[in-house]
Amino acid sequence: MATLKDFRNNVKPNWCPGCGDFSVQASIQRAAANLNLEPEQLAIVSGIGCSGRISGYINAYGLHGIHGRSLPIAQGLKIANRELTVIASGGDGDGFAIGMGHTVHAIRRNIDITYIIMDNQIYGLTKGQTSPRSSLGFQTKSTPSGSIESALSPLEIAMAAGATFVAQSFSSNVKQLTAVIEAGINHKGFSLINVFSPCVTFNKVNTYDWFKEHVVDLDEISSYDPTDRISAMTKLMETGSMLTGVIYENKDKQSYERLIPGFKEEPLSRQNVQLTEEQFNKLVAEFK
Repeated sequence: MATLKDFRNNVKPNWCPGCGDFSVQASIQRAAANLNLEPEQLAIVSGIGCSGRISGYINAYGLHGIHGRSLPIAQGLKIANRELTVIASGGDGDGFAIGMGHTVHAIRRNIDITYIIMDNQIYGLTKGQTSPRSSLGFQTKSTPSGSIESALSPLEIAMAAGATFVAQSFSSNVKQLTAVIEAGINHKGFSLINVFSPCVTFNKVNTYDWFKEHVVDLDEISSYDPTDRISAMTKLMETGSMLTGVIYENKDKQSYERLIPGFKEEPLSRQNVQLTEEQFNKLVAEFK
């Protein structure tokens, strides 16, 4: 049985000291070990940005994709081998700017993968420009007079798009973040997990202290019902989308794979895909 150390490798992360992404990495590793996964049963697909490096820091299958395209790769991987536990990851720029179209369609498609966004509300890798998550008036190198655009609310968008699992956490709360990732992996459908992951180098506004003052922990709200979609959306709007914990889960809607007619339980990677001459000729005849 694999333990936490089995998901560690000898690649030293080159994130800035104090970066929230360290905790996201540790939480993924802890969650995988807690769920009794083996490294060969886990695949991490990442995009571009500081967060994109995470696929190389975990001892599992890893693929560092292109900007905003981790989700198409991750979905294809799951379809080819449905026995794999597939995690897609990226930053708020990767997932909510260039990759936003893929994010919305992955949500409505509901393939059984987990998408973890490391939300630092700035572009860190390119040295500090506004992202879709930067707040109104946010000053950066690209908006020296302050951003005139409102911040995107991805969790509200996810709810409106029909998401079946929506969660959020804060990188300094490793216990909760680990539990949220475990719940996302266990969910049979698309799981969206947004993680407040402070950039200590370029974002001097949304700091660890700032988040500690503003997050609203659902673990402390006894009457909250994560199966109530309307209540979840209302609570998101009431708190400015600062909720942390499992915000919404719909266990009734079937995943994409379950709805594909004739889709075999056996992974494509283990199926005999060689065509007989008779099958080949029959396929060719259909195009005549």
